[in-house]
Amino acid sequence: MNTALRYFSVVGGAIVSILLFLLASASDNSGFFDRYYAWLLGLNAAVAVSLSLLVIVSLFRLYSRYKAGKFGSKLMTRLVLLFAAIGVLPGLVIFLVSVQFVSHSIESWFNVPVEEALESGINLSRAGLDRAVGELTVTATRTVQELADRPFGTERATLAAVVKNEPGLQNAIIVDAEGGLVVSARASRAGNLSADLPTRDMMAKVKKDEVYGGPEGGNELHSDLVNAPVAPMTPAEASNQLRLRVLMAIPDHIQPNGTHLAPRYLQLIQLAPSQLAADGETIRRAYADYKERFDARVGLRKMYIVTLTLTLLLAVFGAIASAFLIASDLAQPLLLLAEGTRAVAEGDLSPRPIVATSDELGTLTQSFNTMTRQLSDARSAVERNRTALQNAKAHLESVLANMSAGVMVLDHEFHLISCNDSVERILQQAGVTMIGQKLDEIEGLQEFGGAIVAAFAAQSAQSAAGRNIARLHWQRQIEVPRPSNGVEDNDLTLLTRGSRLPIESGSGFLVVFDDISDVISAQRSIAWGEVARRLAHEIKNPLTPIQLSAERMQMKLEDKLMPADVELLNKGTATIVNQVAAMKRMVDDFRDYAKTPPAVLQPLDLNALIDEILHLYISGEGNDIIHPQLAAGLPFIMGDETQLRQVIHNLLQNAQDAMAELPDGAPQARIDVTTEAIHYQGADGSTRTAVRLAIADNGPGFAPKILARAFEPYVTSKARGTGLGLPMVKKIIEEHGGRIDIQNHVDRSGASVLILLLKLAPASQNT
Repeated sequence: MNTALRYFSVVGGAIVSILLFLLASASDNSGFFDRYYAWLLGLNAAVAVSLSLLVIVSLFRLYSRYKAGKFGSKLMTRLVLLFAAIGVLPGLVIFLVSVQFVSHSIESWFNVPVEEALESGINLSRAGLDRAVGELTVTATRTVQELADRPFGTERATLAAVVKNEPGLQNAIIVDAEGGLVVSARASRAGNLSADLPTRDMMAKVKKDEVYGGPEGGNELHSDLVNAPVAPMTPAEASNQLRLRVLMAIPDHIQPNGTHLAPRYLQLIQLAPSQLAADGETIRRAYADYKERFDARVGLRKMYIVTLTLTLLLAVFGAIASAFLIASDLAQPLLLLAEGTRAVAEGDLSPRPIVATSDELGTLTQSFNTMTRQLSDARSAVERNRTALQNAKAHLESVLANMSAGVMVLDHEFHLISCNDSVERILQQAGVTMIGQKLDEIEGLQEFGGAIVAAFAAQSAQSAAGRNIARLHWQRQIEVPRPSNGVEDNDLTLLTRGSRLPIESGSGFLVVFDDISDVISAQRSIAWGEVARRLAHEIKNPLTPIQLSAERMQMKLEDKLMPADVELLNKGTATIVNQVAAMKRMVDDFRDYAKTPPAVLQPLDLNALIDEILHLYISGEGNDIIHPQLAAGLPFIMGDETQLRQVIHNLLQNAQDAMAELPDGAPQARIDVTTEAIHYQGADGSTRTAVRLAIADNGPGFAPKILARAFEPYVTSKARGTGLGLPMVKKIIEEHGGRIDIQNHVDRSGASVLILLLKLAPASQNT
């Protein structure tokens, strides 16, 4: 809308200027005024109406924006009113002054006694012309007398002499009674004599009064002669010059032969004196103009007032339209700044449109855009930093969530603020339920919390005493009881570290712990292996002499004692021999556990090995409790057949021993032997394959105190067991690069032993 208004104002202003100029010119030019004034007045009025419509539309749009409460409408209204008042008020004052001035000036023009002066000047000019005509009449009288006195035929010479001797005389002509040319003489050959011949009215007057004389304009452009050639007129003859004409009858003297000549008339044409002609013409024109303006003074006043009024309307509407344009130009940068300020307040820092001006407003908008761009860059930097912090936080949270160690953050009163998933896994406590509670008041963690509080207290005491200043953390091994089915012998061994941590509410504590129960179990296994090795060496040596001594005593004393004593001797000797044999077996087990021969890994078909072993346990009569489920196409593994045979025998024997402990009324005993191929993703992203062997039973399962330490030597629930079976199995599986795990069934009774073998034979040997 502003662009259209701008173009219309420029074009309309040019058209109005042209029309007003033409209207002013028409008011000054009577002929032009008579022909085109109405059209010019109508065109100017049409332009004024167009401007008024444009102003009305603009005012309506501004009013609608103002009523709608659109942003910037109040400022636009104030600027439009201000600039409109600046443009309209001076124009209105000038209009009122001009109307009063025109009204009084026109009347004052005709109050001056100009008319009398002009009439006097005209009379004076007429008197001068009458005197000149009188002088020409005297010349004509003298010439007529000469013509009358001279003989017939000398007229041309007489006329030529008169033309030559009288200054200013253009021509001398003798005409007949009808005004036809008889003879003539002229000062110049140029011109057309037929145009100077007397008219019928002149001939009638000279016939009546014998003399005709008076001033006149020269050279009528017509000829009374039939088919008379019209010669080209010179510029002097074509000009409307003031001339004097005298027409006089020539006396008819009786000729010697007594005849009378036809009536003849002498016509003399002489140019009026140039100064007199010019003065007379000036006075005549001035008088004519004065009379015309005097008669039109009322219409002139109305015409001037109408012109001024129309000019005022055009100026007013133009001023209002210009006010809209100027207000729009001035308000646009301010509105852009205000809109940009509001956008910045709402968080929008996108660049605003720049006003391309060289003044302060343009500089202000550019500075504002520079400021918003800097703010946008700063916010982008903050967003990048925030995103980086969020990514770092997410990465840290991911690292903490996937750490095997548990991480706790405590406040200064040892309330749990946050923890990772490993805390829930290790302590078997829901993290959500622990958040906000004091650590030593959480059910099942009283001893753990008390140990942590005591450790931080000891660290503070040492720091206050000046000891361990360089150490910023403490480390302690804490035993945490973990109740399970009412038995509290299944404890956790946690390696715990703690340090102080600044948090939002002040100071806090950071606790990191890891379950080292498996490490302790491995250490125990190593220790038991060393003990077994030494016991096997120290105990086995005296066993054979003891057995031999007992047998010798029996042999030497059996014949020398009474029957009752012999029976006692035999019983004692048998006891000694049996116990020595048991000790030998135990020592052999110790030796085997301490010095297991290294595994010789070769390609091995696990299904074939299991099938071979199961022939020893399955009778095929339909009442077998062992049910094999061997996967077809199982890949070969790298294994030691002898050691794996020992593993399978041991696990099957343990499962059968567990079946013997089933109470009456229990489900039918069942042992499942399953093999399958497991596909997993390696660290390099490639898909790999492993073989899993599972032996499951539906017996009573492992006791909780046995489950946590099942792979430690001499941990057994059997009355006659040594507790070395599962440790031997685990040691063999680890030497094969595999993993073993035991677990009780959750949904039913019984337990499962899961063995995962990772080392597979090359594909070329799987035949």
